[in-house]
Amino acid sequence: MTPSEYVRCVLALFHSAPHAAPHRKASAADRRLAVQLFDEGMDLQTVEAALLLATARRAIRPAQLAPLPPIRSLAYFLPVIREIQQQPLDPAYLDYLRRRLPTSRSLFDGT
Repeated sequence: MTPSEYVRCVLALFHSAPHAAPHRKASAADRRLAVQLFDEGMDLQTVEAALLLATARRAIRPAQLAPLPPIRSLAYFLPVIREIQQQPLDPAYLDYLRRRLPTSRSLFDGT
């Protein structure tokens, strides 16, 4: 996969995340971070897992708390990417998250 294909995939995952700011173009910082992830050899499955996990964590917040603003930067997910890099998630748990977050889209399962 070329760097530009990788960046496109990462940005597509980011923009398909349920809590991402709608209709927002990728910023230069988002693109730089995606290139950095490529340069580090970060696989796309880890990026997708981080987006799913972070989105799920946002979704389970208590209802009485004020709603969180939309996610405007790929950098929001970087700590979770690092977390999953250190301790990968079980594939069955990722499938569970995909089912629980119906608006999420995987680049890996053809949906």
